[in-house]
Amino acid sequence: MAPRMKSNDLLQSSNCSRARFKGSLSPASPISMTCQPVAGYGQHVPAVGRTLITSSGTTTNGWLRVPTVPTFDKSDLPTLPVGDLPRILVLYICIPAYNEAQTVGVLLWRIRKVFQEYSREYEILVYNDGSTDSTDEALRPYGEVLPLTVLGGSEHLGYARALDALCRAVSARTRYPRRDALITLQADFTDQPEHLPELIKRFEGGADLVVAERTVSPTTPAPVRRLRWIGSWLMRAGAPVPGVADPFASLRLYRISLIRDALKASGDAPLARGDGWAANLDLLRRTAPLARRLETVTLDPRYDVRARESRVRPWSDGLALFRSGRSPRDRRPTA
Repeated sequence: MAPRMKSNDLLQSSNCSRARFKGSLSPASPISMTCQPVAGYGQHVPAVGRTLITSSGTTTNGWLRVPTVPTFDKSDLPTLPVGDLPRILVLYICIPAYNEAQTVGVLLWRIRKVFQEYSREYEILVYNDGSTDSTDEALRPYGEVLPLTVLGGSEHLGYARALDALCRAVSARTRYPRRDALITLQADFTDQPEHLPELIKRFEGGADLVVAERTVSPTTPAPVRRLRWIGSWLMRAGAPVPGVADPFASLRLYRISLIRDALKASGDAPLARGDGWAANLDLLRRTAPLARRLETVTLDPRYDVRARESRVRPWSDGLALFRSGRSPRDRRPTA
């Protein structure tokens, strides 16, 4: 049996009471009043709204002596098992990064600012995928002021392997996979940290998987627009993900139990294959069938903030999407 913890002692104060007095009183002047909370019984409480009268019929200059209340036996108070106390959910922010020295540090600082205003328990995991620039140096000082863990090494493994490593690290780290969540986003400012509360609200409302669907605007780079067209055509011709119009974006929230079930089904094989959008599609196809409730939210990405050109290559990435659509990994895993 789980240990039990007794509730706190009763507060030695009262929010309200009704005074009774000796002697005859005018019906038009009832002597009932509301007392303010006090630190302990037997103290003087300021009168509210009218002159107070003592039991002897004399005023006390606007103060009333509150009688002492009998004490209670603490053994009669209800107890709560320690295991039933509410637990605070933890959000694991996962960021694959490759040569993002100019943006990743500022991105982390903006995540910190978001959670200062939208208070939640969180941890940040960055997978430095063999960056050849100063990404490692840019990350180092943030480890002293943020709950930050940096994974990866000198070898460049690719986006899909970085995503797989982050999912496995979070799955091993959490103690409560049905309570906690994993959020993926890019390191180049395309995914805005200010959008995180939109995903978290839906998760706290009961969603197991929240997918951010990107809008297309005049600022969307031409390679991205072309690949969106190719991907949409392939989804219509192949096997679309039910309820999701944009299954290629990186900004998503997963209940970690979905990730654990998908890892269990994949065994030692990578959780996501392909590169870029194909890896995002593959991971969604692995987890969406396991979700009891999937929700989408339309958000505006920012392509005008990052300091480098888009890495999207419409034709080669479109071919990767085509191969991902024909992969036998499309089969639905069992929970």
